[in-house]
Amino acid sequence: MQDPKNMTCEEFQAQMAELIGSGEDLSVHPHVQTCTLCRALLNELETIAEAARQLFPVEDPPDTLWEKLETAIKEEGNQTRS
Repeated sequence: MQDPKNMTCEEFQAQMAELIGSGEDLSVHPHVQTCTLCRALLNELETIAEAARQLFPVEDPPDTLWEKLETAIKEEGNQTRS
């Protein structure tokens, strides 16, 4: 893996999605600490992600969802056998 201290912007940005997906705090990444361009890009992406979370809040499904799905699957299975 590339030394984070010596990454170019192109190398950092190519790995950005993977780093974000891993849960790593990119604000402390050595490249972001020294590169104003990538720091600004990261800030913009975080702003967009926060806005998206507010537009589409995560909702837990009702407790009965799995029961309803199981019942529907069983009923469908019984109908195809008839």
